[in-house]
Amino acid sequence: MSYKGKMKKGELVSQLHEVADGYNLYADTYEKDHPYLNTFEGDVIFKMLGKLKGLKILDVGCGAGRLTKFLRDEGADVRGGQAEVYAADISEEMLKIIEKKLPGVQTVQAGMDKLPFEDGSFDIVTAAFVIVHLETLEKSFEEVYRILKPGGFFIVTNVNQRKPPKLKLKGGGKIVIKSQYHRPEAVKEALEGCFFAIEKEEFVYADGAWVNQIIKARKQ
Repeated sequence: MSYKGKMKKGELVSQLHEVADGYNLYADTYEKDHPYLNTFEGDVIFKMLGKLKGLKILDVGCGAGRLTKFLRDEGADVRGGQAEVYAADISEEMLKIIEKKLPGVQTVQAGMDKLPFEDGSFDIVTAAFVIVHLETLEKSFEEVYRILKPGGFFIVTNVNQRKPPKLKLKGGGKIVIKSQYHRPEAVKEALEGCFFAIEKEEFVYADGAWVNQIIKARKQ
């Protein structure tokens, strides 16, 4: 169910929003949550990525560019006038933020299950805080596998979120965005079922419980 029309200040929107509509509403607030989101990852993703110079990279479900900025700044070059860091998101408003603050990054409005790129296009694909919004994983993982070069790798995170949170909006009010819980073993099974070889799996913990599963999987 989607919210239509303008929201009055202080209004609580209790309906469950589809992902694109929800993040279009939440885009202005999302950037402020970046430090909080970083705590779910520590520095695990950055270590898994390794050296990025000269590689062609896609950040799927890029949001407001938290991870995209790191990918760009850490050296993925702009060669021949064409950006070598790409950002894809289902939310048009999120992409507007990236286009404004991250020049040189090429943006594409697309979901993870239908990526408008040729086979074997990328050295690396990242997807942080994305699969929590996918009902099924296989179709999206197949798409990532398709667009990776042979030997390229995929870094994906799986946040331990059994119930979607109420998100505060800049102008007041709260929304809830549709999400799904995925068991860690189910994520690994889906990756392996799509012919990925899992190279690394790490968990980030808080108060004795895992809060994020982070996997590096390679296209064989």
